[in-house]
Amino acid sequence: MPTSFTVVPVEAQGEERQRDGQQREEEDEGDERDRGTGDGIARESSPFINCAELGRRSMYEGKNMALFEEEMDSNPMVSSLLNKLANYTNLTQGVVEHEADEDSKRKEVKGPQMGTFIGVYLPCLQNILGVILFLRLTWIVGTAGVLESFIIVFMCCACTMLTAISMSAIATNGVVPAGGSYYMISRSLGPEFGGAVGLCFYLGTTFAGAMYILGTIEILLTYISPSAAIFKVADAGEETEAMLNNMRVYGTCIVILMAIVVFVGVKYVNKLALVFLACVILSIIAIYAGVIKTAFDPPDFPICLLGNRTLSKRSFDVCAKFTESNNETKTTPLWLLFCDSSLLNATCDEYFSLNNVTEIQGIPGITSGVLTDNLWSAYSEKGSIVEKKDQPSIAGSEESKMGGLPYVFTDIMTYFTMLVGIYFPSVTGIMAGSNRSGDLKDAQKSIPTGTILAISTTSFIYLSCIVLFGACIEGVILRDKFGEAVNGNLVVGTLAWPSPWVIVIGSFFSTCGAGLQSLTGAPRLLQAIARDGIVPFIQIFGHGKANGEPTWALLLTVGICEIGILIASLDSVAPILSMFFLMCYMFVNLACAVQTLLRTPNWRPRFKYYHWTLSFVGMSLCLALMFICSWYYALIAMLIAGCIYKYIEYRGAEKEWGDGIRGLSLNAARYALLRVEDGPPHTKNWRPQLLVLLNLDNEQLVKHPRLLSFTSQLKAGKGLTIVGSVLQGIYLDKCTETHKAEENVKALMGVEKTKGFCQIVVSPNFRDGISYLIQSAGLGGMKHNTVLMAWPQSWKQAENRFSWKNFVDTVRETTSAQQALLVAKNIDLFPTNQERFTEGNIDVWWIVHDGGMLMLLPFLLRQHKVWRKCKMRIFTVAQMDDNSIQMKKDLQMFLYHLRLNAQVEVVEMFENDISAFTYEKTLMMEQRSQMLKQMQLSKNEREREAQLIHDKNTASRSAPAVEASVAAAVPEKVQMTWTKEKFVAEKHKNKDSNVSGFKDIFNMKPEWENLNQSNVRRMHTAVKLNGVVLNKSQHAQLVLLNMPGPPKNRKGDENCILYCIDSIFLEIENYIFCDSAITCWDNHY
Repeated sequence: MPTSFTVVPVEAQGEERQRDGQQREEEDEGDERDRGTGDGIARESSPFINCAELGRRSMYEGKNMALFEEEMDSNPMVSSLLNKLANYTNLTQGVVEHEADEDSKRKEVKGPQMGTFIGVYLPCLQNILGVILFLRLTWIVGTAGVLESFIIVFMCCACTMLTAISMSAIATNGVVPAGGSYYMISRSLGPEFGGAVGLCFYLGTTFAGAMYILGTIEILLTYISPSAAIFKVADAGEETEAMLNNMRVYGTCIVILMAIVVFVGVKYVNKLALVFLACVILSIIAIYAGVIKTAFDPPDFPICLLGNRTLSKRSFDVCAKFTESNNETKTTPLWLLFCDSSLLNATCDEYFSLNNVTEIQGIPGITSGVLTDNLWSAYSEKGSIVEKKDQPSIAGSEESKMGGLPYVFTDIMTYFTMLVGIYFPSVTGIMAGSNRSGDLKDAQKSIPTGTILAISTTSFIYLSCIVLFGACIEGVILRDKFGEAVNGNLVVGTLAWPSPWVIVIGSFFSTCGAGLQSLTGAPRLLQAIARDGIVPFIQIFGHGKANGEPTWALLLTVGICEIGILIASLDSVAPILSMFFLMCYMFVNLACAVQTLLRTPNWRPRFKYYHWTLSFVGMSLCLALMFICSWYYALIAMLIAGCIYKYIEYRGAEKEWGDGIRGLSLNAARYALLRVEDGPPHTKNWRPQLLVLLNLDNEQLVKHPRLLSFTSQLKAGKGLTIVGSVLQGIYLDKCTETHKAEENVKALMGVEKTKGFCQIVVSPNFRDGISYLIQSAGLGGMKHNTVLMAWPQSWKQAENRFSWKNFVDTVRETTSAQQALLVAKNIDLFPTNQERFTEGNIDVWWIVHDGGMLMLLPFLLRQHKVWRKCKMRIFTVAQMDDNSIQMKKDLQMFLYHLRLNAQVEVVEMFENDISAFTYEKTLMMEQRSQMLKQMQLSKNEREREAQLIHDKNTASRSAPAVEASVAAAVPEKVQMTWTKEKFVAEKHKNKDSNVSGFKDIFNMKPEWENLNQSNVRRMHTAVKLNGVVLNKSQHAQLVLLNMPGPPKNRKGDENCILYCIDSIFLEIENYIFCDSAITCWDNHY
């Protein structure tokens, strides 16, 4: 958006600068006091907070800015804000740690000194290079072959590189505090995604700690001190079980020891990080030095083969069946392992007898050409013997492969996807730099540069090691996971120079350090999520020691880490944490893609080398790798994340972080609205879209809360609901009341579980405000088609003389707008959402065709728990010329096509004379109408005249006459089918009553002669309907009836409709009038 600036020279700035300096000190002190008292609500760290106080303290005495004096009451001078603007950090809302420490750190801000190399590059190297490189990479190369291993490493490195590009764009669009990827995702995709993926990332980090601890124990018990094992191998074939038990015991001890170290001295862990990193770097240098040495002086690591089978040299020293000494042939310890005695004629294993024992170099060197033999994969089943390809061998019986023979066996079944899951944890740790953004001198530059360089370096190391391992080491040694063929040495250590112990010791300290780092970082991540308050059940883990250390989170982390320790297999734990890390990286890519595609104004990363297609490819690659590693682990991880997402959504995460999902929802809503605008909905898609008109009292509280209860029962969260109300006055004067009314209505909507929108309109008069709502509520195709309102109970009162007029005009406007109108009478007696009807009926009196609206309402109501057990009954009225039996059959067939279950009844209303009660009611109606037309009278005069008319009518009516007329209007028995005989019988039966009726007519009062006969007929119909409805539906839980419309002539007696409606439902509690001329459904609905 273009902005124009006007620069005006200001003189005499010397004195003002002195006053500026003094005032800044006062402002800083005032700001400290202001920040010390807060309501605890998360807010954005913005220089514009408390700007009103700041503006009042600025220099208004001068006349240079007199033009902006009015604005200065709310907006401060730019000159007083420049210092804060220069030091402004756009930390997003919800960074509780920053907000809590903001007060104490404001006065003494230490400038960050860490650059790209120390702050980002080295931490990423330390987290990426680790246990998999030293313990499993050689085995992966030997099993998958150089080509497939290259593909595995390339896919994983490409995944992390694309994620790093997306992460760099997000990280340079703002400041990423402690929590790293959690804050990136939550502030980009919202609290639901942030909480779900944040907890998954926490679980991944915790299981990573377990994996590093298991790697530490494997190095200790296998390569450093095998004699330290607690569980010894008693019988052949129990090596694996004994090793797992040792891992569990030692792992539990080490995880407790590490937890104590983290609890007591976490600062020492951070200081030792560089030592651990130095061990990793020295080990890698030793590997490259050993590779170079093999070119001219390969190390001497002979391996023993029986035929093409690799032998474990733990049980013998000489690779031969027998030796020659002093012209005497002696058998070797190897002979005793395959034969039953040391004699040359002993019975030996068949394969041992048929094949020769040979010895080859395990590390022939980079110039030996062994690379061509290691190009292809050699996957095997669990328990298979490691065999050398192209080695001559004579096959024996299958039994010869079994038993306690000194072969090198595979401990697990191997295949491509399993190796991907084991390898992927070796490329994690790319978030280490972004987690330290607060300590960087220039985070916007260091995070992208350091992270991408670290990934490039480690990718080169991994890819080059694959080629070098395949070119220097024999294939059977590569597939020997625990180095049994080379006297129990670490396989990668046999290649290192100057000694294998460089790799052993370096990898031991490396895995120890990585485990400590995981147990240090995971609790802080959980504490950050807990302090955000989006997952209620983990809020206890946000507390800690007085210095902020996450004690409770550390205990939970140790407990979860112990689960990984009890699994006891590094190969089984690695795919679990791969799932959680891949899910985290997937959502980092999704966050970047969403923000880029939405093009929100706030999306301005300093890192420019990104594109949404790269993020999309990275997201797709992460998802593919999840299912490649383990489809069932992937489903479990997604299920866990989905449950956490729905839980946060259900509990209502009241956080507004300007996330991309909200922007995506707005774009989707805009697209959907444009699609809906194309045409009216089909009848099969029709449902009531409600505009609920509420009345508010003087305190801006809702007068009839049950109207919202009925709305939630009718809608059940489906479709559109707009809750509207009108405040009388001018908006400039009623602004505060409007906000208060909106808050009250929204609060009541939350209590009544009414899902919808609130719209408060301020209008000079109530009538126009209702009209505005009916005309303009909604947006595009999402507009209401039904208006729900309460019956105006006070329409007869003199002080509310306009309520009946407003109601009649509302009826007319909804009809003109082709909208349905629902009017609930006695709404305060309707059931709440907590009530349950165990029995009862919903009665529909279908008198005129309304497009099916009356049929639809009971169906929708019975979807709710309140009305679910109520039965539906439909009544229709037959006239003298109608065939009621055929009408009933037709109505039943109509309901059958509509797929509705309802009891059908046709009520026949016979003709009789108009009673005196009807005339009295009509007279009262017309007299009051005449009174209200005399608008020139004062209020007191109108009230006095209304009272005189009421007293006159009361004195002229006698109670016995009224009761007799009502009894005459209600028949004793309703005939279902009219025949000539029944009509004659009914006529003679009512002969006496007719005679008395004629007498009443002949003795009519003079006032009756001048009545409007149309009004008399209307009232007569209302009285008769009241009798029939009272007879059939007096005990119904709800009665629905077509509402008669007002006179088309607006100059006529408009209030007669209210009198008639009051007369219809006399002595009946819950009922609804429906006025609809729209088609709700057809036979295919």
